[in-house]
Amino acid sequence: MEQTRTLTDKLFLILKGLGMGAANKVPGVSGGVVAFVAGFYEEFIYSLKKVNIKAFKLLINGRFKSFFNYINGRFLGLLFLGMIISYFSISKVLDYLIKYFELYVWSVFFGMIIGSIYYINKDFRDWNYKTYTALAIGIIIGVGISFLNPAKENDNLWFVFFCGIISVSGMTLPGFSGSFILILLGNYVLLLVDSVNALYDTAYEFFGGNFSFVDNPQRLRHLKVLAVFTLGSVTGLVTFSHLLSYILKHYKSITLSAIIGFIIGSLGVVWPWKKTIYKMNLDGTFLLDSTGEKIIQNYKRYTPELNTETYYAIAFIFIGIAIVLTLEIYGQKTRKTK
Repeated sequence: MEQTRTLTDKLFLILKGLGMGAANKVPGVSGGVVAFVAGFYEEFIYSLKKVNIKAFKLLINGRFKSFFNYINGRFLGLLFLGMIISYFSISKVLDYLIKYFELYVWSVFFGMIIGSIYYINKDFRDWNYKTYTALAIGIIIGVGISFLNPAKENDNLWFVFFCGIISVSGMTLPGFSGSFILILLGNYVLLLVDSVNALYDTAYEFFGGNFSFVDNPQRLRHLKVLAVFTLGSVTGLVTFSHLLSYILKHYKSITLSAIIGFIIGSLGVVWPWKKTIYKMNLDGTFLLDSTGEKIIQNYKRYTPELNTETYYAIAFIFIGIAIVLTLEIYGQKTRKTK
């Protein structure tokens, strides 16, 4: 891959990372869709595929520059920098917006997914019984996942490692929401809220000269859980990229049609008009996480009434579609200049 990038390209890569990170945090939205629509999905998969035995040999032998160039390090580094920034900034803003403007946020995401379906489908011409079958299977799996009931929270480290492998699939497989899968596995709050907050609090205390966290068993447990989850995510990211690279090379049409199906199926997850169902204690009170927030169990979808709020929501759906079309235009310009 070409390593020479302008300052504008670098900034856009970080912004793309911000977009992927924010999308991965929100249940029902896939970071892979952002990569697909913004036009860097195949480069992303190709770069991850280069994290292999040869790359580790270069690293072990101290050939750091060769290792960096081999794995397309500048591209991956800037992208992951954006994701990390997103995790501690954009995702916090999204949490706030979903809490106070839930309908409008889901409307934007709904519009973005509609736009994504249009984007992927518009140039796809290889429709036959195989691709139609893959499309149907993708839709069925996507819809089926949206109606599953969440499991109970489980902090067993082997299970946490498995959650890391599965959750990262949303980055490599457009339409497959890793964060929603974590809700179904019962570990969304543990892994994407409690553990991340524990890391944030620990970093704040550490740089402030406060080391009291070493005597906090719950904090240390959350940090251990986050470390194992991160290890599982890295493992899943590299593994899925090799698998997807092979599938895209040998079964590209079937894979693309299945991805379209996944994305269509995910529309049910991000349907804007839904009420959040929270987990309850036996005494009828809400079950809270370590930050005092109510824990999401599932969503109850309903048909909207024709009122001002609904009209605003529809407008936000069109804004979501416009965002994707804008990304598409930028992606086309970027590919033409390379």
